[in-house]
Amino acid sequence: MTWLTWRQARAQLLVAAGALAALAIYLVFLGGAIRRFYGERIAGCEGQACHLARMDIRAGFDDTISVAMVLLLAVPGLIGVFWGAPLVAQELEQRTDRLVWNQSITRARWLAVKLLVVGLCGAAVTGLFSLLLTSSVSRYDQVVGGRFLALSFASRNIVPIGYALFAFVLGSVAGMVLRRTLPAMAVTLVVFAAVQLLVPTAVRQHLVPAVTQTVAVDAAVLNSGVGMRLNEDDTFDLQGYVADGSWSLDFSAPLSKADGSSYTGEDARPCLLPEDVEGGDACVVAQDLHFEYTHHPAGRYWTFQWLELSLFIGLALVLAGFGFLWIRRV
Repeated sequence: MTWLTWRQARAQLLVAAGALAALAIYLVFLGGAIRRFYGERIAGCEGQACHLARMDIRAGFDDTISVAMVLLLAVPGLIGVFWGAPLVAQELEQRTDRLVWNQSITRARWLAVKLLVVGLCGAAVTGLFSLLLTSSVSRYDQVVGGRFLALSFASRNIVPIGYALFAFVLGSVAGMVLRRTLPAMAVTLVVFAAVQLLVPTAVRQHLVPAVTQTVAVDAAVLNSGVGMRLNEDDTFDLQGYVADGSWSLDFSAPLSKADGSSYTGEDARPCLLPEDVEGGDACVVAQDLHFEYTHHPAGRYWTFQWLELSLFIGLALVLAGFGFLWIRRV
């Protein structure tokens, strides 16, 4: 049965292996270019030179890496559409199920072997692609950061493996229920895309309770690229603060004085008088301001990776269980 499954799926697997080999060559080349840039411009840099180098590495590699990330996110969906959806639906459309399922192999065993062999191959292809991408752009990630950004998080390390398993089983079950390949492919694509949008926007941040802490406004905070917005009620919000490597859940937070009252335009007026920026920043720091910062610390990155991988594997197992029940009715 395993040999037969390989014979039936070998065309897709060989195409995937060829595409993976081509991507590997390209990503090795890309990784070498990034590491050379890092060694020449960023390693050991100081002051303004570092700032310019960080801008240049983004300008030089942002678009290329973004394309690679989008491509990796598309791979699990393609596996679900082109490997998963036809798995059972094609047998039903061609009426070969009457021959296949009347042999000594039971339906349940047939489905188990198919899901296991083809599903693990899909997970392996996606995992290798993710490993190559993660390794190649490691220096870029070290400089730019943003590991919790939706696109970066979903295209690095181990979570793409969970996406591939889920998409493949989803396609297989859709084909089993709908009994037609093209509708199953369409449903798989739509459902997988919807889940990929839902998880990072509404689910991921709630997998672990967030941390809220009080952050004092000092020179480091003011120099981290934040901005201060004056609201209609004459209070100030601090916008854009992100602790090093963390996942910020609040783009804007109200500024408060030491006694807990809101920081107002009247309070800020003395700090607007100095003509130089440094003098204004020093004045703001001297006012002893603070704000509440809700986030997930940088150390939780791998916790979220494992939790999301487990979530998608769990969904795949639930769908597979449904499939084993449904195939008895086919």
